[in-house]
Amino acid sequence: MDKGEQGRDITALSARLEARREELRALSASARDSRKPVELDQSKVGRLSRMDAMRDQAMAQESERRRSAELQRIEAALARLKTNDFGYCVRCDEEIAPARLNLDPAVAVCINCAGGGRR
Repeated sequence: MDKGEQGRDITALSARLEARREELRALSASARDSRKPVELDQSKVGRLSRMDAMRDQAMAQESERRRSAELQRIEAALARLKTNDFGYCVRCDEEIAPARLNLDPAVAVCINCAGGGRR
């Protein structure tokens, strides 16, 4: 891949990362109410309804944890873009395959390190 192609690819991947970051932030904001503490007053809500609400709250909290982890990966990838380290494995410093980056632009390790090949 020549420098011009690589620059276009990096620009497209950067745009995808930024779009996904905004999408995750919007999802997090829209789900904020579902993560609030569950009302435990039995006079207002029955026992089964509270159990359902607690289950829903736990699921919402886990979804938020996963969104947060993905946001951290995206922020790290955007930081690597700024320092020109994007596209290189953070463990072995080898180039990450373009197809792997295209699949997940936030990926930080090459396929060998992801599989435990190099440490």
